[in-house]
Amino acid sequence: MTATQLQTLLIRLLVRAHGGDIRSWRQALGPVRRYDVATHPHCNWAVAPSGSARQNGAIEDLCDQVRGEHPIIGE
Repeated sequence: MTATQLQTLLIRLLVRAHGGDIRSWRQALGPVRRYDVATHPHCNWAVAPSGSARQNGAIEDLCDQVRGEHPIIGE
């Protein structure tokens, strides 16, 4: 899975669970940042949500869940 694919997955899950539109969730989520596995061996991606408090909470909760299934992403 790539960063773009992961971003698409997260947005789709957010819309399904919390409603709203793709555009607003994409803006709140922002890009998925990928790190080198050598320095981040357990999970090599992160997001920096910039939405409302409700959106940020939903994003952070979802990311915690998704990291269990997709801790390492490719380029």
